[in-house]
Amino acid sequence: MSLSTTAPPTAPKRRAADVAYDAIEAMIATLQLQPGAPVVEADLAQRTQLGRTPVREALLRMVSIGLIVQQPRRGLLVSNIDLADHLDVILTRRVLEGVIAACSARRATAAQRKAIVGCAAKMVKAAERANLEAYMAADHELDLVNHEACRNSSAVKSVVPLIVQCRRFWYAYQHEGEIAEGARFHMELAQGIATGDGAAAVLGANKLMDYLEGFARRVIEI
Repeated sequence: MSLSTTAPPTAPKRRAADVAYDAIEAMIATLQLQPGAPVVEADLAQRTQLGRTPVREALLRMVSIGLIVQQPRRGLLVSNIDLADHLDVILTRRVLEGVIAACSARRATAAQRKAIVGCAAKMVKAAERANLEAYMAADHELDLVNHEACRNSSAVKSVVPLIVQCRRFWYAYQHEGEIAEGARFHMELAQGIATGDGAAAVLGANKLMDYLEGFARRVIEI
């Protein structure tokens, strides 16, 4: 008697425009594309190894959320970091992060809860080694799992551009921040979600936003 095997399901293939968006977003967030720098479609197509059509679609999405601005006679430019406006970014993000944390605490699967804590643990270890790159990679990974776990697409779509702005702000001024403290607050958020305690998860999100606000105020007061 022969046994038939079933191949594991494969993840759906992502649209080229989505791949381009993620790649360009990462360049902006990590300051590979500097604030105020011109955006050249052909250059980005070469750097991402994607066609100009998906790159153009990605850039249009970024214009719509303010990561890229279009100016007469100057074309597309990476948006500048506005220090005063950044406090409003955090104020708005605080509300959305609270919603996402509460939803994740209630809706996350057991595997997602474990993964969220695992990502926070990576952040703690990276902070102990003063490895900023590993810290930010784990931070991004935590966001992805958390956003999937919350199953609230409206909140996620609204918060992602704000997260990119915060991540870019961090890269620009991280010398004023203490990543060990940031890792600790991410762990508090993760543990609140993992235990299914919505109030604890929201408290963790608020403490994280307090940390980011304090960091921003130190930069502004320099």
